[in-house]
Amino acid sequence: IPILAILATQAEGRFELKNAEELRYKESDRIKMIVENLKTIGLEIEEYQDGFAFEAPQKLKGGKILTAGDHRIAMAFAIANLFSEGEIVIDNPQCVSVSFPSFWDLLNELT
Repeated sequence: IPILAILATQAEGRFELKNAEELRYKESDRIKMIVENLKTIGLEIEEYQDGFAFEAPQKLKGGKILTAGDHRIAMAFAIANLFSEGEIVIDNPQCVSVSFPSFWDLLNELT
Protein backbone atom coordinates (compact mmCIF):
# COMPACT_ATOMS: atom_id res chain seq x y z
CA ILE A 1 0.00 0.00 0.00
CA PRO A 2 2.74 2.58 0.72
CA ILE A 3 4.17 2.41 -2.81
CA LEU A 4 0.68 2.44 -4.35
CA ALA A 5 -0.07 5.64 -2.45
CA ILE A 6 3.17 7.22 -3.67
CA LEU A 7 2.50 6.32 -7.30
CA ALA A 8 -1.14 7.44 -7.03
CA THR A 9 0.00 10.97 -6.17
CA GLN A 10 0.94 11.31 -9.85
CA ALA A 11 -2.14 9.65 -11.35
CA GLU A 12 -5.33 11.42 -12.46
CA GLY A 13 -8.40 11.50 -10.22
CA ARG A 14 -9.23 10.54 -6.66
CA PHE A 15 -7.25 7.86 -4.86
CA GLU A 16 -9.17 6.31 -1.99
CA LEU A 17 -8.14 3.51 0.32
CA LYS A 18 -10.82 2.09 2.63
CA ASN A 19 -11.39 -1.05 4.69
CA ALA A 20 -7.68 -1.28 5.47
CA GLU A 21 -7.67 -0.69 9.23
CA GLU A 22 -5.29 -3.66 9.68
CA LEU A 23 -2.56 -1.36 8.32
CA ARG A 24 -2.67 0.43 11.66
CA TYR A 25 -1.30 -2.70 13.35
CA LYS A 26 1.68 -3.70 11.19
CA GLU A 27 5.35 -2.81 11.89
CA SER A 28 4.03 0.72 12.29
CA ASP A 29 0.66 2.43 11.93
CA ARG A 30 1.09 2.54 8.17
CA ILE A 31 -2.01 4.64 7.58
CA LYS A 32 -0.71 7.30 9.96
CA MET A 33 2.83 7.10 8.56
CA ILE A 34 1.69 7.37 4.94
CA VAL A 35 -0.66 10.28 5.67
CA GLU A 36 1.73 12.26 7.88
CA ASN A 37 4.68 11.79 5.56
CA LEU A 38 2.66 12.69 2.47
CA LYS A 39 1.56 15.86 4.25
CA THR A 40 5.20 16.59 5.09
CA ILE A 41 6.08 16.55 1.41
CA GLY A 42 3.17 18.74 0.41
CA LEU A 43 0.21 16.48 -0.32
CA GLU A 44 -3.32 17.46 0.65
CA ILE A 45 -4.82 14.26 2.05
CA GLU A 46 -7.73 13.09 4.21
CA GLU A 47 -7.19 10.41 6.86
CA TYR A 48 -9.85 7.93 7.97
CA GLN A 49 -9.75 5.23 10.63
CA ASP A 50 -9.59 2.61 7.89
CA GLY A 51 -7.69 4.47 5.17
CA PHE A 52 -7.15 7.78 3.40
CA ALA A 53 -8.00 9.69 0.24
CA PHE A 54 -6.58 12.45 -1.94
CA GLU A 55 -6.99 14.09 -5.33
CA ALA A 56 -4.23 13.61 -7.85
CA PRO A 57 -1.97 14.54 -9.40
CA GLN A 58 -0.22 16.65 -6.80
CA LYS A 59 3.34 17.96 -6.79
CA LEU A 60 5.58 16.62 -4.06
CA LYS A 61 8.23 18.74 -2.37
CA GLY A 62 11.15 17.70 -0.22
CA GLY A 63 11.11 16.95 3.46
CA LYS A 64 12.21 14.56 6.18
CA ILE A 65 10.37 11.26 6.25
CA LEU A 66 9.84 9.52 9.57
CA THR A 67 9.78 5.77 9.03
CA ALA A 68 9.16 4.45 12.57
CA GLY A 69 11.58 1.73 11.46
CA ASP A 70 9.16 0.48 8.79
CA HIS A 71 11.04 -0.71 5.71
CA ARG A 72 8.04 -0.33 3.39
CA ILE A 73 7.63 3.34 4.33
CA ALA A 74 11.33 3.98 3.73
CA MET A 75 11.37 2.31 0.31
CA ALA A 76 8.13 3.94 -0.87
CA PHE A 77 9.30 7.43 0.00
CA ALA A 78 12.70 6.74 -1.56
CA ILE A 79 10.82 6.19 -4.80
CA ALA A 80 8.90 9.44 -4.23
CA ASN A 81 12.26 11.18 -4.10
CA LEU A 82 12.76 10.28 -7.76
CA PHE A 83 10.03 12.71 -8.86
CA SER A 84 9.67 15.20 -6.00
CA GLU A 85 10.58 18.84 -6.51
CA GLY A 86 12.88 18.82 -3.49
CA GLU A 87 15.01 16.28 -1.68
CA ILE A 88 13.23 13.69 0.44
CA VAL A 89 15.39 12.49 3.32
CA ILE A 90 14.63 9.15 4.99
CA ASP A 91 15.28 9.23 8.76
CA ASN A 92 16.28 5.57 9.02
CA PRO A 93 17.42 4.25 5.64
CA GLN A 94 19.01 1.17 7.25
CA CYS A 95 15.59 -0.26 8.12
CA VAL A 96 15.16 -1.50 4.53
CA SER A 97 17.72 -4.23 5.20
CA VAL A 98 14.94 -6.20 6.92
CA SER A 99 13.41 -7.14 3.57
CA PHE A 100 15.67 -5.81 0.79
CA PRO A 101 19.32 -5.37 1.86
CA SER A 102 20.47 -4.31 -1.62
CA PHE A 103 17.66 -1.77 -2.14
CA TRP A 104 19.84 1.35 -1.92
CA ASP A 105 22.53 -0.10 -4.19
CA LEU A 106 19.95 -1.10 -6.79
CA LEU A 107 18.19 2.26 -6.60
CA ASN A 108 21.52 4.03 -7.09
CA GLU A 109 22.29 1.86 -10.11
CA LEU A 110 18.90 2.62 -11.67
CA THR A 111 19.21 6.35 -11.17
